[in-house]
Order: sequence, then C-alpha cells, then structure tokens
Amino acid sequence: MRRTSHALAARGRVWVLDPIEGEGVEDRIRALGDPAGVIQLLDRHERACAAFAERLRVPLHTVPLSLPGTPFVVLPVLRNRLWAEVALWWPERRLLACADALGTLPFFRAGDEPVGLHPLLRVRPPTSLRGLQPEHLLVGHGDGLHGSATARATEEALRTGRRRLPRWLAGAPRLLRTR
Repeated sequence: MRRTSHALAARGRVWVLDPIEGEGVEDRIRALGDPAGVIQLLDRHERACAAFAERLRVPLHTVPLSLPGTPFVVLPVLRNRLWAEVALWWPERRLLACADALGTLPFFRAGDEPVGLHPLLRVRPPTSLRGLQPEHLLVGHGDGLHGSATARATEEALRTGRRRLPRWLAGAPRLLRTR
C-alpha cells in the first residue's frame, strides 16, 4: 500500500510526520526550514522515524499525548494494546494530519468516497476528528485533500463510516485482485 509522509513548516521550523526514506528527502526537509522534530502518529509507522530524528538531530515524538511549543493540537484517535494512533490539528492553517484513521487510497474508500475511514475504524469512528472543518487533510496513505470540499468530505467519512461498511465490504474482493 502506498505510504505518504509529510513535513509541516511554521515560523522557520519543520516537523516531519511518519517519514519514509527516499532520495533527497532530508534536503527537501531542510529547504523548508530548521528541523524541529519527527512525529510518529501511529505505533506501527516506525518506518524510519528514529533514523530520521537521529540524522536531523531532533527529538522523536512517538504517538505523543501533546506537543508543547508547536502549533499543533494532538487528537487521540485510538489507544489500546493493538493500536495507538493520534492525529494532528493545526487550527491556524485548518490542517488535519492523520496516519491511518483516514485515507484516500481505494483500500480506505467505500464506493465513490473521496476519503474513507480505515476499515477497522468504520464500526467505531474516532469522535475526536469530528467537527474540525479542515481545509487541508493529509493522510498516511494516499493524496491529501485541499480546498473547500475537504471539510465536507472528511465529516461525511466520519459520520457515515459504519453505514458504508457493507459498501466497503462489497468492494473488498476487487481490492484483493488489484494487489
């Protein structure tokens, strides 16, 4: 499944979310400003988080409860022995960043949804992500959504996740064939 990572820049400082190794990634991060931290939003997204933090010489925040000194609000998605995930809300930019709770790849979407819930979260969608009205949605799997339709698409995915589970299940065989 295609993975995505993000770098968020504010006031000359850059926070890297669930980084993925790739040619020139560190140069691109440094071009945005001074690296300030690596934030691991999902326990399973270890990927290269520690290595990036070490190379960038910044702290690694693993599924943090809060991030003092940053412009971000940490939102709990799920925390149990099998799954620990948080999302970031950047109110000033109306930006929501999620690891696995929401995604835009076909695996996440039911039918023609532009964004969908992780299949295992459809029965009990995370309430902490409701009502935010993001203008930008960054996800760990797929392309982000940007613009005025983002808030509506995000809220719709959270509100109808359970109801659309049968539609997602009906499309699951197609997902398996295309792997």
